[in-house]
Amino acid sequence: MQKILIANRGEIALRVMRSAREMGIKTVAVYSEADRDALHVRYADEAVYIGAAPSSQSYLVGDKIIDACRQTGAEGIHPGYGFLSENAAFARQVREAGLILIGPSPEAMEVMGNKLSAKAAALKYNIPMVPGTEEAITDVNEAKLRAIEVGFPILIKAAAGGGGKGMRIVDTANDFEEQMQLAVSEAISAFGDGSVFIERYVSSPRHIEIQVLGDTHGNILHLFERDCSVQRRHQKVIEEAPSSVLSPQIREQMGKCAVDVARSVSYTGAGTVEFIMDEQLNFYFLEMNTRLQVEHPVSELITGIDLVKEQIRIARGEAISFKQEELEIRGHAIELRVYAEDPDNNFLPDIGTLQTYITPKGPGVRVDDGFEQGMEIPIYYDPMIAKLVTYGKDRTEAIKRMIRAIDEYQITGITTTLGFGKFVMQHEAFTSGNFDTHFVKKYFTPGVLQNSTKDEATIAALVMERLLNQKTQVTETAEVVHQSEWAKNRRF
Repeated sequence: MQKILIANRGEIALRVMRSAREMGIKTVAVYSEADRDALHVRYADEAVYIGAAPSSQSYLVGDKIIDACRQTGAEGIHPGYGFLSENAAFARQVREAGLILIGPSPEAMEVMGNKLSAKAAALKYNIPMVPGTEEAITDVNEAKLRAIEVGFPILIKAAAGGGGKGMRIVDTANDFEEQMQLAVSEAISAFGDGSVFIERYVSSPRHIEIQVLGDTHGNILHLFERDCSVQRRHQKVIEEAPSSVLSPQIREQMGKCAVDVARSVSYTGAGTVEFIMDEQLNFYFLEMNTRLQVEHPVSELITGIDLVKEQIRIARGEAISFKQEELEIRGHAIELRVYAEDPDNNFLPDIGTLQTYITPKGPGVRVDDGFEQGMEIPIYYDPMIAKLVTYGKDRTEAIKRMIRAIDEYQITGITTTLGFGKFVMQHEAFTSGNFDTHFVKKYFTPGVLQNSTKDEATIAALVMERLLNQKTQVTETAEVVHQSEWAKNRRF
């Protein structure tokens, strides 16, 4: 492949383009009306307009993406994440058009795109599963009996779900029927598929995921784990690698399970196998994401592997150039997703113009973004502005660098999650490693950032007052000395 089209926008489009340029590969950007002046459009070698601002009229229209390939002679398509990245029908459409998708096969996407079929595939390799049902449930009374067998509290989950949609926690049998109806309704609305299943609810879980790579030569390996337990609305905000709670033995076990899950569908490309871990460090398979993850930079930093370059090489038919035993964890990395959201208002999205936008720099700081000062945050897409990533020789240094980077990051005109990120970095539960997916619910309350800002302003005012007083005292002393010297040396 000498030219690839990136079927995405913003920071991930730029991220892919930069690796492609280093490989000597030409890139094609696609853009909607809202992204005419976007950075990824300016960076690419070529750019093709694909429609109006709503993604349903642009980035989600497979025909327009393939037509853009034909116009420009692009041989491959990198879908990034989101949009069409896990769409099996699009993957098949790309293949039928004689193009190469830089990702897994449509068959692998289909199996892993449904939680029930993913479970069935993983069970072939005896992967640990959360107790529950292994098939869709439709009969409410039968489902209630099964829930009683599993033991409350339980989770009702959409088979085609993600992002917390179509998911309900049920504490008692009396609430089961109502919550199941709500879960089914929400699943139909969000995914067009009302299939749901039951799992035992793990009360204090860690969210641990394993990065995997597979090639067309049968090689599958893992690049260790990421801990993604700090979440809001069941969606990740902060991720780190490695996890602070995994022993080498558990890491090896989880890595093997992840490789086996990928092997169950002859996986090719980059993917992520997600697990839930309880307080006793027992882990259970959740799902597999058949694409590059937002949090992939932390895995890149601790391994020294450029995952985008590996994706492209694998799509070219090349074998993975390194072996599992050659990989090792070096240092620690943390990622904060910088969203245009108001943490004090339930993390609701914010829109506006980036009146000030100055990114942090210095040792161990990486910023993957797609904006510059003066640009507007569009209302049509995910509100993520950037991925702020820090790297250190150990977890403590990575945390300190993140705090420093957050302080240096200047954004005005919109509300962001930067303040929330600093709150997490300084919280004892996070620094000690003693946290789970309920971090926000347990420790973060509306107004806490405003109070923190007021406290910082008060401290700054006190420091300034003290400095001014010291300066006044020094000036007065200097004047006395000056007068004394003048008196001593005066001539009559």
